[in-house]
Amino acid sequence: QVQVVESGGGLVQAGGSLRLSCAVSGTIFGIDDMNWYRQAPGNQREWVADITNGGDTNYADSVKGRFTISRDNAKNTMALQMNALKPEDTAVYYCNARRMAGGLPLNYWGQGTQVTVAS
Repeated sequence: QVQVVESGGGLVQAGGSLRLSCAVSGTIFGIDDMNWYRQAPGNQREWVADITNGGDTNYADSVKGRFTISRDNAKNTMALQMNALKPEDTAVYYCNARRMAGGLPLNYWGQGTQVTVAS
């Protein structure tokens, strides 16, 4: 089993910064891609950024240039540095760890952490 725990959310003024952290534990062998997703009230969950075991990163257009995803494989942790925050970044942010099994993705999710950006 895999446990995923996020931390670091909170309330910040527009233009401010927050750093989210994600810790993964348990049977982590084979986990490659790790992602951040977010879900605002009334909206579907949307992908924010991902990072592979090798450190390759991708970002949603809405956060590119403002957010930075990083990963420490030795500590099984991942982080999301969020700068120049906007009210539209307000959402519950979820950490996702993924591995392939039999050709199909297995997804592990954290409980989410609330980020609120005040205008």
